[in-house]
Amino acid sequence: MERLSPILMTALVTGIGLIPLALGAGAPGKEIQQPMAIVILGGIVTSTVLNMVVIPALYLKYGRAEPRRRREEPAIGAAAVSD
Repeated sequence: MERLSPILMTALVTGIGLIPLALGAGAPGKEIQQPMAIVILGGIVTSTVLNMVVIPALYLKYGRAEPRRRREEPAIGAAAVSD
């Protein structure tokens, strides 16, 4: 939930900025820019979906349910006592 707002804001602003370039088909001098803008928009949509849906689902499925326990190690310089 912490990452939702920054990811969506970044993707939305970038997508809105690229829409005029992606819709400029047939304009002279934009033969390379228009397809590139479409590819970038597709990448933004794909990465946003992966970040918001797929990655959290994978964390839930394969993540650890319990936090890792720390092993109790003796302090540095402490002598081991064996009786």
